[in-house]
Amino acid sequence: MRCAIAIVLLLVANAAAAAPEPARKLEIGSREAALKWIGAYRSKPQPARVPDLVRGLSAIGAFHDPESTGAFVGFVAGVLGTNPGRAHLLIDAMLPIQTEDHWVLVRAIAYSGLPDWKDILLQYRDSMPTRRAMIEKYVTGALPTLVEVSPPKERTLGDKVKGLFSGASKPPAMTWKMDASPELLDTLWGYYFATGSYSPIYRMLGMLPWSNDKDDTDKLMVGSMTKYTLAVNAARDAALRAMLRRAAANQPKDVAPILADVLDAAETADTVRIRKEQYAAIEEIKRKGPGYKRELTGWGRLGEGAIGVGCVTAAVMSVGALGIPCVVGGAATSAALRYWGGQ
Repeated sequence: MRCAIAIVLLLVANAAAAAPEPARKLEIGSREAALKWIGAYRSKPQPARVPDLVRGLSAIGAFHDPESTGAFVGFVAGVLGTNPGRAHLLIDAMLPIQTEDHWVLVRAIAYSGLPDWKDILLQYRDSMPTRRAMIEKYVTGALPTLVEVSPPKERTLGDKVKGLFSGASKPPAMTWKMDASPELLDTLWGYYFATGSYSPIYRMLGMLPWSNDKDDTDKLMVGSMTKYTLAVNAARDAALRAMLRRAAANQPKDVAPILADVLDAAETADTVRIRKEQYAAIEEIKRKGPGYKRELTGWGRLGEGAIGVGCVTAAVMSVGALGIPCVVGGAATSAALRYWGGQ
């Protein structure tokens, strides 16, 4: 009898020794700690701990400013999108955050790329009553999802001339305001660091031509950030460099040379050059005004009136007001400029 009891106790002891220790709760005390954890995620994905991340960020007030939250939204969206079988469990575990932060979950679900993301949003409508209007807008298509984001069609010089005289300087585009924001770039990087997928990189490549834009400070800003962050992150991430090399073979003519420049900077660790060049371009548009209006002066006369720089060049917001020095002229405050790959 005692022998049998001893055997049972031994089996229990062995089982206890073999059982893995429960994972410690993820403690997030700062945005920097969250970014560091995100940096290590792809090397060892732990989707079950992402709700700890979200609850921790909510507790420290990291979601109060949507413009600086894109990286976290993109990361959560990527985790949900790559874990369709446990998406509901993850969302349930994230719900106990501050009510005013529920917009993060709504947007992450909409950006996740899950085939049934609309149904999921509707299922959680009662759990997030203060975000019913936001849910409705995503479900009805009034707000664009991440996969719908694309650069607007470029205007020809003829279009620009017509706009100059008609007063319509820009064609209407529902997604333009979303496109022209560092928040979007951060969101795409967050999605990439959760998944390592080409999809967010593909959309960044579509923004690269904006880094040469001479007409629009918003587009130049986002294009410059895109070019610089791709170079910085690719310089430290071999997998990203390989992805960009594969992509380089099939790029349109307005993207190919810029991507080649990004790869050259990444492979030679010469990202400082990219930063200086893009900062100089931003300084030029601030100093001289939109390029297409300058080019019109070379035509001499259009119609019956002489075109002079003084009467056609619009005032441009200062670089400082746009926050550009923090992007390409000094300390990088945008989350997209930080490398989290942990390579």
